Amino acid sequence: MGLELKMPELGNLNENSLELECRVALVSSDSKLANEWITALNNTAAVHDNPFGLHFEAVTPADAERLAKEEDSLQAVIVDGGSDGQGMDAADDIADRIHALRSQLNIFLVAHSGFAGTTSKPGKSGSKSLANLRRRFDELFDRREGNFNHMFRLVQAFIARRASTPFADTLKEYVFSARDAWHTPGHSGGDSLRNSPWVGDFYRFMGEHIFNTDLSVSVQVLDSLLEPHSVIQEAQDLAAQAFGARHTFFLTNGTSTANKVVIQQILGGGGKIIVDQACHKSVHHAIVMNRCEPVYLKSVLHPEFGIYGPVKRSDIEAALDEHSDARLLVITSCTYDGLRYDLKPIIDYAHERGVKVLVDEAWFAHGFFHPELRPTALECGADYVTQSTHKMLSAFSQASMIHVQDPDFDEFRFRENLNMHASTSPQYAMIASLDVARKQMAMEGYGRLKQCLKMVETLRNAVNETGVFRALTRDDLIADPLASDNIRLDSTKVTIDISKSGYSGNEMQIKLFDQYGIQVEKTTYNTITVLVTLGSTESKLLRLIHALKQLAGNTHKRIHIGSPRRLPEFTRFTCLPADAYFSEAEELPLMDNGTEAIENLVGRTSADEIVPYPPGIPVLVPGQEISAQIVQFLQQLLQGQNTTEIHGLIFRSDEPMLRVVKEASKGKAEKVQSSGEKKKGK
Repeated sequence: MGLELKMPELGNLNENSLELECRVALVSSDSKLANEWITALNNTAAVHDNPFGLHFEAVTPADAERLAKEEDSLQAVIVDGGSDGQGMDAADDIADRIHALRSQLNIFLVAHSGFAGTTSKPGKSGSKSLANLRRRFDELFDRREGNFNHMFRLVQAFIARRASTPFADTLKEYVFSARDAWHTPGHSGGDSLRNSPWVGDFYRFMGEHIFNTDLSVSVQVLDSLLEPHSVIQEAQDLAAQAFGARHTFFLTNGTSTANKVVIQQILGGGGKIIVDQACHKSVHHAIVMNRCEPVYLKSVLHPEFGIYGPVKRSDIEAALDEHSDARLLVITSCTYDGLRYDLKPIIDYAHERGVKVLVDEAWFAHGFFHPELRPTALECGADYVTQSTHKMLSAFSQASMIHVQDPDFDEFRFRENLNMHASTSPQYAMIASLDVARKQMAMEGYGRLKQCLKMVETLRNAVNETGVFRALTRDDLIADPLASDNIRLDSTKVTIDISKSGYSGNEMQIKLFDQYGIQVEKTTYNTITVLVTLGSTESKLLRLIHALKQLAGNTHKRIHIGSPRRLPEFTRFTCLPADAYFSEAEELPLMDNGTEAIENLVGRTSADEIVPYPPGIPVLVPGQEISAQIVQFLQQLLQGQNTTEIHGLIFRSDEPMLRVVKEASKGKAEKVQSSGEKKKGK
């Protein structure tokens, strides 16, 4: 249910023009108690202020799980533990099952006066302490209390807390208080543009609130992102609760910065890091910035579709065994194409060897809010998780979060590391969007994702019905070497095989855009990928299906559309990446009649990261030795018909150049072991 805010009015962001409905289920096998309580609670709701539309209903224990699955407006559950304590174990089990389905629901316990006695289930500890119950249930009610006014207010208070947006509310209230601004930013709420004959059109295009919510740290009531103590801290605490973390931190410069902060927290000053070669480039940058010694793991290429997937679990475990001095393992889950690791055994294996784990969940911020997408990295025990809240949820671009559950977490040190990378002038609308995106998932994430998954099913069926296009399944996308690794698929990333159409992925992308006004997320040589997000609508879905059906009836006659380019083998390191990047370097031509370039470049050490896009995986990182295979691969990309971005190349008078370490500098660099070599004596 979307919330349309009445912006001109003061008050919190719960005000909306759509009537809210929050259903609360009392789960009990005692029909007499259930009927009495439901009648009393609904009578109470009818005579009290009820802004969330609380409505109480009774359900048997057998139907509780079904209700949680089917009823999107369910917001709280009250579980009856029985009159004599014999139902306490059953109440625990119901709470666990509901939490596994809907992690956000508030769950309350109705207990008898002697609930802290012994448990009846064999094999359990024999004592249910108040502290344990508090961790499992939000609040406790005594069966004999009968104070339904208090019970109603308490349930409402918990839902109101989850539905609050402390920072966004404060920002809105400040804007409508209409203070005169004698502080940064210089546009002063848009006044510098509003009446300008030259740039007033930009003000009108962007809208009033994009400017008057752009404030500065001078506004103390809005708290400080770098040292939060009030409304930003409250918003972060609510996010930690919503996403299942011990601590959550907001960032306004993306998950690129989030990854750098975490790596600096664990490896600031140096140390060994085990990392997927296909990880985001921010991780490679952090390796240079912190003088880390990388152990790179090879991603698995799917030969038919040109998609790079996860690293084999056996390779991860072998690296952890071989490099006992490693301090951090970095994994990307899910990948850009939606492939997710079976994380629990990998994280457990790393922890057994004293290695911290960072999981880059940039593409998976939505995962905790629907059972088909769980477990998430936090549920599997990751120490740090970085998420791009803007990628799949309702936050502005660059709005991201870091979630922490490291048992050795040093918050003061972490905050200083964060401050080294974060801007001292954060965008306040971006912070508000994080607060609101969290609220949306906490209140309606399950229902919205259920709609997304229905759209995914409709889209996949429609694609397959064309007879030309095919929506790839999990089994299609998993290459043979990963078959036994229990890899999963986030189905909201829909990858479509277009091979039979005769068009390349790039050509299909252009046709969809030019002819139908549709922009897809990514392509390979024979696939296109679309994202089904909270912002996907039935109308957009209808137009996409219509476009694909039209294109299926107008296939191209070309038989061969290319083949995936397999990345060259990763070569050894001759020095630390930081030593190479900051060394004295020289530029050598990459083309230079082909043969001569190979003679000059082979055996030299790259001073830069060279990344062809797609797939966005570096073929060279600083400190890596250049091979003939790498040179030939880059030459083929530059000579090919399809345009390929290659990040890191230098162009002098249109001549592509590689920056390499000068020979004299190379001799001074610190030697390190290659990820593919074993230490002597091992």
